Amino acid sequence: QVQLVESGGGLAQAGGSLRLSCAASGLTFSMYAMGWFRQAPGKEREFVAALRWSIFSTKYADSVKDRFAISGDNAKKNVYLQMDSLQPEDTAVYYCAARRRPGLWHNLSDFDIWGQGTQVTVSS
Repeated sequence: QVQLVESGGGLAQAGGSLRLSCAASGLTFSMYAMGWFRQAPGKEREFVAALRWSIFSTKYADSVKDRFAISGDNAKKNVYLQMDSLQPEDTAVYYCAARRRPGLWHNLSDFDIWGQGTQVTVSS
């Protein structure tokens, strides 16, 4: 069993920064990729960023590219999301996700383990 626990959410002003953390526990050795998704009120959950462990390749949604950065600790299978130049439209619940088997790693359906989410609120 793998569990993911997010932390680091909170309130920020527009133009500010927050850093999210996701701690993985359990059978993490076989983790293939991990990522971040977000869901704003009344909207569908959407991809934000992801990292593939074996080659440390990263992917980003166009809306966050050049503002957000995903990184990770391969030994612990912890993943982080540094969010800079935050905007009110970044307000959402941010979810950490993991995929255990090789395959696609940027769609919602590609990930099979989810955290409970952490709220990020950006004021204008």
